[in-house]
Amino acid sequence: MAITDKAVKAAKPRQKAYKLTDGKGLYVLVTSEGRKYWRLKYRIAGKEKLLALGVYPDVSIAAARTACEKARAIIKSGRDPIAVKKQERLAAQVSAANTFEAVALEWIEQQRHGWVPRHTERVLDSLKADIFPDLGDRPIKDIAAPELLAVLKKVEKRGVYETAQRLLQRCGAIFRYAIQTHRAERNPAVDLRGAIKQPKRENYAALSAADLPEYLRKLETYNGHLKTRLALKLLALTFVRTSELRKAEWSEFDIDKNEWRIPAERMKMRTAHIVPLSTQSLAVLEELRQFTGQGRFLFPSQSKLTVPMSENTMIYAIYRMGYHSRATGHGFRATASTILNEQGWKADVIERQLAHAERNKVRAAYHRSEYLDDRSKMMQHWADYLDALISGAKVVPFLRKG
Repeated sequence: MAITDKAVKAAKPRQKAYKLTDGKGLYVLVTSEGRKYWRLKYRIAGKEKLLALGVYPDVSIAAARTACEKARAIIKSGRDPIAVKKQERLAAQVSAANTFEAVALEWIEQQRHGWVPRHTERVLDSLKADIFPDLGDRPIKDIAAPELLAVLKKVEKRGVYETAQRLLQRCGAIFRYAIQTHRAERNPAVDLRGAIKQPKRENYAALSAADLPEYLRKLETYNGHLKTRLALKLLALTFVRTSELRKAEWSEFDIDKNEWRIPAERMKMRTAHIVPLSTQSLAVLEELRQFTGQGRFLFPSQSKLTVPMSENTMIYAIYRMGYHSRATGHGFRATASTILNEQGWKADVIERQLAHAERNKVRAAYHRSEYLDDRSKMMQHWADYLDALISGAKVVPFLRKG
């Protein structure tokens, strides 16, 4: 006789577990602790087996009977419902591991060792914000170009074209990883080249050779914080990236060799970089050491000495000097490059000192010290040239040969 919901609810624990039989091999096992489990007893290939169908009351009588009928149909076809259940569970796990989000998170883990933590966070946050909500739970092999484009167009409509382009690049890398790990057959991002608006590229505002003398003289008489003035002076002398200067540490400087060695993890291209130091740069360091030489950073924050100065500190100082739209800290790189090229220095020497990308990894490793002698001479020449501009001396173009 079939059991009722009332009977199952009323079943009390006994000293030993017992069964409430429903029929067709289905029963409720009541344990000595009072828990109630659905079980199906059946035979397959002459062997008796038990299939777990859940816990009462989470699984109702009606649901248990439906599961029982499904299992009996599987048995009738000659298959074992326990084996089928395991296969379904495995298929679900494989399916979950093959979604776009799962593959993307795996790809990020693969890349993490070569990225700084802040970049890893940016990549993950961008995917969480704009890609995962629409494509995260989709099997990556099923995503086609039009579906990816529709998601990227939403980003484009916000006017953040550079973000849309970056997301396209990141999605392309994720699809490539899926192909490499046999979870996709093609990369739909490849078909979307040219489908997203290109961001308008704006160069950093940079001083011209004609503007430089006035700027340098204003810098000499800058009445703001001395540390900021010295930072701008060292920036002009070395033309490194502003982030590289702000985060400079005293341990990176070898005064005996007249070198500043910036470690790879702080460089944009993740390659260690040598900056030859002119006598003028060394003088700036000597003056600065009196104020910050006992700490970690050359230019610590005013409010917290254990962190570097804000990225806005030098920008605000340049603005105070009257250069609201004509100069930026990063623009000194363009100014130095233009002038040194016009003076006849080798383009390779200038590019190496600017630490621009070298795509060949073997050549990049060699480049760390390549042209170091020429770069040392060039950096001293550049510092002397700036001194001449400050003093008002007539500067004769120096066309270096060979």
